[in-house]
Amino acid sequence: MWDEAEGGRTIRPPTFQGAGGGLVSTVDEYHACFRMLLNHGMHGSERILSRPAVELMTTNRLSPEQQAARDTMYRNIAPISVGQGQQGGWGFGMAARTHRGDHAPIGQFGWDGGTGITAYADPDNQLTGILFTHVEMSTLDSARLIHDFWTTLYQAIDD
Repeated sequence: MWDEAEGGRTIRPPTFQGAGGGLVSTVDEYHACFRMLLNHGMHGSERILSRPAVELMTTNRLSPEQQAARDTMYRNIAPISVGQGQQGGWGFGMAARTHRGDHAPIGQFGWDGGTGITAYADPDNQLTGILFTHVEMSTLDSARLIHDFWTTLYQAIDD
């Protein structure tokens, strides 16, 4: 158990915000966020983000040098890397798929979390996929489970 619910660190505001971890949310909140991003910043009839902000967040912003360094890094950890590690670059705050290496089309965006969360949106298919395993990404089993989730999700699409 990394952080127990009762008395854990996530029940009080942090001393400082950590960009690399500590996001606490629910599946419903993740889904609402990704639906808003798929809707170009609109949540229902309310604008949450501008269309240009969504584009900056969800498309690759890496320079060629940064992309080369990122690709090298992920090749070296490929056995435990799925999703964001294998097929793309980075927007502002999330992975952005730049080439097709498996099941998802170019343009898919989202992230995989170290505590076993995977969440992506696919503009081409207008879908979101969210899996909360709450099992750390410390073994190959976690990466395989996430890969199987995405494979199954895309196999289920009925055109």
